Amino acid sequence: MTASRFLALPALLCAAVLLLLLTGCAGVTVGSISPAEYLAQRRGDVLTTGKLSTSAEEVLRVIGSDADLCRKSGQACRQALADSAGITDEQRLSALSEVWLQVALAAGKTGGAGAGPAAPETIQAWLETARHAYAYLFFTTRKPRDRAFEDRQTQVRDYYNYAVQQAITGLFSRYRQDGRLDDSALPRVPQVGDWHIDADQSALELRPGDPVPQELIPAASLTFSGLRNTYRRDGFGAELVVATNQPAVAPHPATTAATTAEDHTPPYSEMPFPALTALLRFEGTDLRAVLATRTARIVVFDPYRTSTTRLAEQEIPLAANFTSGYGLWLARSDFARQALRSLFGSADGLTRPRIYLMQPYDPNRRTVIMLHGLASSPEAWINVANEVLGDETLRHSYQIWQVYYPTNAPLAVNNLAIRQAITETLAHFDPGGQAEASRNITLIGHSMGGVLSRLLVSSSGDRLWDGLLSSYPMQGAQQQRIEQRLAPYLRFEPLPQVSDAIFIASPHRGTPFANNRVARWLANLITLPVAMLGQLNDISRELMRIAPGKQDIGPLRIPNSIDNLSDRDAFVQMSSGLPMNPRVRFHSIIGNDTPGVVQALSSDGVVPYESAHLEGAASELVISSAHSVQENPLAILEIRRILREQLLLTPTCQDTPVKRPGSSRSSASSVPCERNTGVR
Repeated sequence: MTASRFLALPALLCAAVLLLLLTGCAGVTVGSISPAEYLAQRRGDVLTTGKLSTSAEEVLRVIGSDADLCRKSGQACRQALADSAGITDEQRLSALSEVWLQVALAAGKTGGAGAGPAAPETIQAWLETARHAYAYLFFTTRKPRDRAFEDRQTQVRDYYNYAVQQAITGLFSRYRQDGRLDDSALPRVPQVGDWHIDADQSALELRPGDPVPQELIPAASLTFSGLRNTYRRDGFGAELVVATNQPAVAPHPATTAATTAEDHTPPYSEMPFPALTALLRFEGTDLRAVLATRTARIVVFDPYRTSTTRLAEQEIPLAANFTSGYGLWLARSDFARQALRSLFGSADGLTRPRIYLMQPYDPNRRTVIMLHGLASSPEAWINVANEVLGDETLRHSYQIWQVYYPTNAPLAVNNLAIRQAITETLAHFDPGGQAEASRNITLIGHSMGGVLSRLLVSSSGDRLWDGLLSSYPMQGAQQQRIEQRLAPYLRFEPLPQVSDAIFIASPHRGTPFANNRVARWLANLITLPVAMLGQLNDISRELMRIAPGKQDIGPLRIPNSIDNLSDRDAFVQMSSGLPMNPRVRFHSIIGNDTPGVVQALSSDGVVPYESAHLEGAASELVISSAHSVQENPLAILEIRRILREQLLLTPTCQDTPVKRPGSSRSSASSVPCERNTGVR
């Protein structure tokens, strides 16, 4: 290298440095990211990743801050966001909502004194999160509909919903611990920090004596095994479940329907885990007032009755979870164990039917009543009920009641007891019998529940009584005495409120399965409740004196439910031919677990086709399935189809006298209707 070139090198370096300084050391490179990384950048936020979103970080950089500085100097950062003139209201409010959310999440995890989910500081942070999200959504220049396709609005709505959920559950927990709850449905929360809180429960239509809440549970925190789907509605508000002081399974007094004169326990229970949707409304009609207020109102809705609410002169859809309360009820009920205890006559087993309302009673929705089968419980309908309630059209039009009854009792006893329970429940909720809920009721019964459903819509006339007389000839005072005692079991008419029925794998003519060795062994283990045996044994002994040896199943033995399911059983043979109410439109869903066998000879493994098949059905569907066909997705789709079809049929009703329970007079009711279905 020559001396001149060596001397020129520093000059070149200086020129290069000068050039870089003049260009600001600028340098842009380009790369590529995957779709997953793109979505993470666009939609990741403090709720999903624990870090502030890209949108919030952009706003912080505009005001000369960043995520780390904002976390270290929280108050100064939030003040800078509130005061900066270099950002829009939407940027400011959405960033403040997310920053406050980060504060609340951190405070809720802290275990120190004065911290935790129910601490005043934590609850105040949730209130600030909700307040700034509320202001962004409803009090900026653009309306929610103008941002409908923007990811940021969806994020901010989630901040609001989650903050409301945490604030309300935190308040509930705090004031329950402090003993400040009375018997109202929600706590009276006068103040937390410098925030004043009140509650509006008017949308719930609460009644005196309603169950008292014991827990307030976020629906999003619950997961269920055994349920195929969780049905919810996207929207505004926190999805909550209330656990009340009402037990999951109501206590069952040791009595039967035949002896209810001394027992005044109602046979019905409303859902002990109702679903709620809750909002926080902040005082003020403009942005300045909302950001200045320290007053928040808790507003609670029944999501089955209310799907929208009006906020800032806009109609806003409400969020809802329709599976959470139902799933929690089933999970805490221990139905399976109690059903077996009831079958074998345990002291703590079921002794009389109960009706569980799956959602708060609604007079304007039609009623679907479900009856399970032998050794079963409402758990038989786990997915059926959930799928019906998950169908928006059906949910708006129907309410579900589930009958839980002792499956050890004879069919005649359960037929009477279930009739009484349904009638009493309808009379309680609709004394005048004029509500839509009391008209066009649909019965859905599986297996033995289907047999009972058929009895509920059948007329006995004198057929059952005459059948008894043919085996046990009586006359005079003796006949009058036994007839009086047996008349409730052997003489009945169709429930007038029922217009439709769905029979699923139902052994209307009995089944030979009940005669095999295992079934007979099981039948011998079944014990009827003492109260039931008392009255029936007296009748049985008297009949034996009239005609000794007439009972094929042994002297003095009262037939139980398994006996009644036999195709040889006298009661089943006589009752299978009883005429049904001609206005009842019925359907059959039948299982076939015998591939390669002609349909007429097929069976679901328990019930043969020839016993489940009924002439005159509006529809019949045979599904490749074992006996629990009601859980088959194809069967559930068929149930939904039938229920939707029923809504399209227009009944023509006329007033008909119907005698109400406990009354000596008949009152006009529009329950019975004739329908032009073209079926029969």
